[in-house]
Amino acid sequence: MSGCCGQDAKFDGVSDDYKRRLWIVIALNATMFVVEMTAGHYAKSQALQADALDFLGDALTYGISLAVIGASVRARTNAALAKGVSLLLMGLWVFGSTVYHVFYVGVPEAEIMGLIGALALATNLASVLLLVSYKDGDANVRSVWLCSRNDAIGNVAVMFAALGVWGTATGWPDLIVAAIMASLFLSSAFQIVRQALAERREVDSHRRATT
Repeated sequence: MSGCCGQDAKFDGVSDDYKRRLWIVIALNATMFVVEMTAGHYAKSQALQADALDFLGDALTYGISLAVIGASVRARTNAALAKGVSLLLMGLWVFGSTVYHVFYVGVPEAEIMGLIGALALATNLASVLLLVSYKDGDANVRSVWLCSRNDAIGNVAVMFAALGVWGTATGWPDLIVAAIMASLFLSSAFQIVRQALAERREVDSHRRATT
């Protein structure tokens, strides 16, 4: 497909196959949010709860992505900006909550962390495999890929945190991983917002040039 200014347009999600895969990923994320948040609360794990919140955020933002497929560039960039801001807020919340828990460090249940972390990793690897064919797209599509990739990285980190908690008998590895995940949320938020703004400027520039 040819885009404006003679450049190749990025994939914008208009594909029945992509939509079907996105629905499956939404269902997986919503289910894992419930499972992981419950387990995180029971295990007293900040890292698990941060990862569960990420599952919820992904399910909601994937729904937004699905809703704006085929819409105008401005609508898609607005959706990407909204997702970027939500990731930013999520990252700030996880970071702030982690700082709070530094002053009250309990010892999470390492066994539960490891088990649920492995289940979450399997879920996210399935999501990544479903979406990898569409990882290069516009800001809206790319935000979906970044969220799925972040989840897989986060799950591996949770499993390392579980190992650290088990080995040290302290809650510090759990808190350190939660802080790392918060940083990952913030980094992805900036990437998504930057790409969405760049795409909007390109379209606005082309519109001005043709009027």
